[in-house]
Order: sequence, then structure tokens, then C-alpha cells
Amino acid sequence: MKLNEIADRPGARKNRLRIGRGIGSGMGKTGGRGGKGQTARSGVRIKGFEGGQMPLHRRLPKRGFRNTSFAVKLNETNIGKVQAAIDAGLIDIKKPVDAKAMVKGGLMRRAKGGVKLLGDGELKSKVDFAVFRASKSAIAAVEKAGGSVKILAPAKDVDDEPRGKNKRMALEAAKGGDKPKGGKPKEAKPEADEGAEKPAE
Repeated sequence: MKLNEIADRPGARKNRLRIGRGIGSGMGKTGGRGGKGQTARSGVRIKGFEGGQMPLHRRLPKRGFRNTSFAVKLNETNIGKVQAAIDAGLIDIKKPVDAKAMVKGGLMRRAKGGVKLLGDGELKSKVDFAVFRASKSAIAAVEKAGGSVKILAPAKDVDDEPRGKNKRMALEAAKGGDKPKGGKPKEAKPEADEGAEKPAE
């Protein structure tokens, strides 16, 4: 069997149904869109319309934060692909391998916000990388081959003092532990003296 002789099983592929081509086609006249009006046209807004009152999605409070628009977009590449590019002579390992070198070597189309180096594959050459981020396995593999990894991402600032909720929890812990859930602390019942006589029945 040759590649050009491979085909799907009978019935696996069907021709696209062409609607609106006459009553005899089985999908003519309204073409599966029912009657007239809004539902027969594109851009129907029936399910999201509440009769003119303020819609639910606008009445509810907006909470939370998404970092999508501010997130740094990175290219991910594995050390195995870098080794293949080195073997093909596309990357010069005499200089530090950064995003520009990887783009020139054909590992990615553009640099974007930087490169994250991943540890899949095997690295045999001694390479000095300068990347935005790198996984622990990638750093270990590069150092095992005699190379080094320079991380270009700025270090995260760690606050010396806790903030917000953590600060309140730290203050409560310093005062004497967590507050009881019931609000007021339970009063201890006075214990009866062992020497005291029991009342006569």
C-alpha cells in the first residue's frame, strides 16, 4: 500500500449539505431557519434580552482581576530542539544563545516577550543561555553539559512586612491567637471544691 492509496472507510466523509437550493433538496424554502423575524436572521439577541430592564450581567457586581492584558507572552522551546539546531549549524554556541539567536536559528518566528527554556530532550553541547525564564530540569541539563543559564526576568519583590489580610492575621496571632468563632470567649465554669460538703438530699 502507498500513501496515495490510503482512504477513509466508506461513509466516513459526506458532502456538505447545501441549504436553500429549492424545495426538492430537502433543505429549501426557509433553509432550516423556521419562519420570519429575528430568529431567521443572523445576530439574534433573544436569549440575552430581558424586555428592556437592566440585564442580569449588568446588575451583578464586578469582582476580581485578570492579568491577561498585562501578562508577558513567552515563547517556549525545549533543549532538545536547541541541540538539533546546533547540530544543523543554525546556532553558534560560541556566543550566548538568546531569543535573537533562536529566531535566527529558526526555533521561533519572533522573540515576543522572551523565551522560556524547557527541559525536554537531551543537550550534549556546552551552551550559555540568556533567557527570560527556565525550568528546573532545563537548568539542571544545561549545567550538566557544562553550560550556564542567565535568567533575564526581574526578581519578584518580597514585602518585608505582611500586607492586607496577612497583616491582620499576623496582628491577631501576636495579640494571642485566633478569635473564637462564636464571637465572645466562653466563660469557664467554676469548679467545686473537693473539701466542700455536698448538700443533703
